[in-house]
Parts: sequence; structure tokens; C-alpha cells
Amino acid sequence: MENKMSSKSIFIIAEIGINHNGDIELAKKLIDIAAQAGCDAVKFQKRTPEICVPEKMKTIMRDTPWGLITYLDYKKKIEFNENEYDLIESYCKQKNIAWSASAWDIESLRFLDKYNLPFNKVASALATHIEFLKEVAKRKILTYVSVGMCGYEDIDAIVEIFRSYSCPLVLMYTVSTYPAQDKDLNLKMIQTISNKYNLPVGYSGHESSVSPSVVAASLGAVAIERHITLDRSMWGTDHSASLESSGLNQLVGAIRKVPIVLGDGVKKIIEGELEAAKKMRYWN
Repeated sequence: MENKMSSKSIFIIAEIGINHNGDIELAKKLIDIAAQAGCDAVKFQKRTPEICVPEKMKTIMRDTPWGLITYLDYKKKIEFNENEYDLIESYCKQKNIAWSASAWDIESLRFLDKYNLPFNKVASALATHIEFLKEVAKRKILTYVSVGMCGYEDIDAIVEIFRSYSCPLVLMYTVSTYPAQDKDLNLKMIQTISNKYNLPVGYSGHESSVSPSVVAASLGAVAIERHITLDRSMWGTDHSASLESSGLNQLVGAIRKVPIVLGDGVKKIIEGELEAAKKMRYWN
């Protein structure tokens, strides 16, 4: 597989997350649309439900495609295990696209170790879990850490931990509402955070539209992560804050143009302008 991680272009992650609804064939279709759009990677989420589901939530009943079941059983239904991840790894190699998964607990992190993933991702929900952050940082793999729901003191702690373990770190600015409203995005924070911590910053978007992510890229985001779905009306938690195939294609096309149109900031008169000047400057 081509090493897209070394590219200077903006790294685009298609977040499949749990939008596969526990169906490996649906997961493959989502990998297909990410690969066809030209994304650099797809990402899943890995949980140990018995650990990650709060005790007060475990017995709450939920109406699901599998009937009325407890919240814990629902989480188990949508969880991929070793067989599915083996298939994901094989399928992504076939499609020439990188893959990773964000672990939500230390047991899941250790489970994912066997796959030699090209990067780790820490969700905003885990960004204040100090023990977990240290376990991730110990692996010294490039790690994207989302900082939604975090104040500066939280980000300070994240940066200190990853620097103490000499683990490459990209902070991912995000607003943790689903879907996020444009008025809440405050995308200038990408530059604020980058300047404050002298670190690369990416953007994990949860808005329904494409344009904010393109703005984020133009503000210097080194990576863009967006949830994807086959159909935003599907049953499930994250579909409404996801992009369908058409939106993903539009997003990738626009982001790939950002470094090109921004240029290098050095003033120059190009050949075409010289020709235009000859035609229009009648006094010369």
C-alpha cells in the first residue's frame, strides 16, 4: 500500500465509527465509498461494552432493529470482534486505503495492537482519561486526539503526557454536538490551539454540511475527519451528523484543492499576467 501518511497534503479520515450497525457487509460498502472518494483512511471504533457502558445505562431498554433490548446488549450487537477486523484489514489492503480504530478502553487498545495500525485516535470522550492517554502514548504511534468538551487545562495535560512519552501528536479541534451547528464551530480555534501548543492541529467535524471542513483546511488543519454513512436517515446514533457518498466526494475534491489555491504566499507575476499586461496596459 502506498504510504499516504508521508504526504504533505491534508490527511482525510472517513470515520465509519459505528455506522456499520454491526454489519460487516455494510462496513465494506462504507470502505468502498471512502476509497472511491479518495480518502486516505477509514476509521472504526472499538469498545468493550462491559467496560464502556456506564452502570446506570446498562439496563435501560432501547428500541433497536433487533427489538427492544437493553442498552448493553445493543452495544454488543454493533461491536466488531477479531473476525470482522481481520476482514476489514484484508479488505482495506485490497482497496488500497489505510484503516484504524479508536479504542474506548485499555482492553480494546490492547486488542488493536495486533494490527500494527498506522495511527491511533483518541475520541473527545476519552481525552480526560489520564490512565488511558498514557497507555496510548506509550505506543509512540502517531496519535490524533480530539479535544471536544475540553478546556485548556485538559489540553495541557494531553500535550504533557504525549510529550513525556515522545509520542507524535496531532490535536483534533472539534465541537462535540451531533450534528454541530455552524454558529458554534469557532474554527479560528484551529490556529489558536496550534499557536498555543506549537503542534499540528486537525479538524473532526460533526456538522451536516461540507463547507466548514473546507474552511478548516484553509485555516491550516493538517487532517480532516468526517463521519460517513450510506444514508443519513438510517437507524443509529451518528448517521445524521455524517456525509453520504455525494457529500464525501464533494468534500475530498474541495480539500485537495486547498493547498493548490493557497500557494506559497510569495508574490510573483506569472507568465499569463505578463501577456495580459501587454494587451491591457496601453501606455507602455
